Amino acid sequence: MACGAALAALAVPPAAAGPLGGGPPHWAAKDSGAPQVRFRGLAAVGRDTAWLAGTAGTVLRTTDGGASWRNVSPPGAADLQFRDVEAFDARHAVVLAIGEGEASRVYRTDDGGATWTESFRNTDPRAFYDCLAFFDRRHGLAVSDPVDGRFRILSTGDGGRSWRVLPADGMPAALDGEAGFAASGQCLVTSGPKDAWLATGGGAHARVLHSADRGLTWTAADTPLPAGDPARGVFALAFRDRAHGLAVGGDYRPGESSPRAAAVTADGGRTWRPAAAPPPAYRSGAAWLPHSRTAALAVGPTGTDLTTDGGRTWRTVDTGSYDTVDCAADLSCWAAGEQGRVARLER
Repeated sequence: MACGAALAALAVPPAAAGPLGGGPPHWAAKDSGAPQVRFRGLAAVGRDTAWLAGTAGTVLRTTDGGASWRNVSPPGAADLQFRDVEAFDARHAVVLAIGEGEASRVYRTDDGGATWTESFRNTDPRAFYDCLAFFDRRHGLAVSDPVDGRFRILSTGDGGRSWRVLPADGMPAALDGEAGFAASGQCLVTSGPKDAWLATGGGAHARVLHSADRGLTWTAADTPLPAGDPARGVFALAFRDRAHGLAVGGDYRPGESSPRAAAVTADGGRTWRPAAAPPPAYRSGAAWLPHSRTAALAVGPTGTDLTTDGGRTWRTVDTGSYDTVDCAADLSCWAAGEQGRVARLER
């Protein structure tokens, strides 16, 4: 399953190309050993280490580049749906389970998944947590669909060991029907020590909300992505710095068209412009290529798309099904999705 010559255009610094070997980059499938699981949560620590989180309370970890995967699922979590995982290294990670009421939970491990601590359990039946993201090893946020007309933000300052709900005063009112999509763990993303962005859909406009103070206050901006239906909106965000970002999404229903499935911003999310040549269909995940100012990947059930001009134009380079994609500082990129699918970008 090769991406072919199109991926050869990836902007990888020559000095860093060595670890990837020779030849054009391509997705190299890895056997997760869990074909019954759909992995929407993915954390790329590096070329050797990655974490997966998925259905049936499943968490897997590899430390040998995907040659083998260890099932490190929290005990008693088989009824939960893990949709996001944030890993700091091979031993420390935080996972989010989604759902109404007490189905939304956060777990943390400090020993590679040998043991887990439940650090948050939602007790409000109106809340439904979708995504989490960290600024650094200590500070992070999680987001719930609107409660009392506003998105609810959960905050940690101790690496996910404890959480508190932030005041709603700084959050603008949600649109009718507006919510987040727990599709790839990328509906909430960060860049730098304080900036965070939240992707929305389901309302009259597909919006991106931005906070410059770790979630205390937010501003909202409309995007040109499809909207006006519960199945449409922005599903994933990726920022390479606090100014330049990508938004991907569309209509997740199979067979439905998704025009304007991507947009770009150069002002921190205050304004968004549509991609001149967007992906041809709904995309649920996105990631900038490490150390590149212009190259990024978007993934979805019908394929992988590549941009080499900062998100203005995209071209499909693989037709495999993936829900999420993540890259690490050592130039490694991973993707994961349905039927236990996981792959690493190799050359």
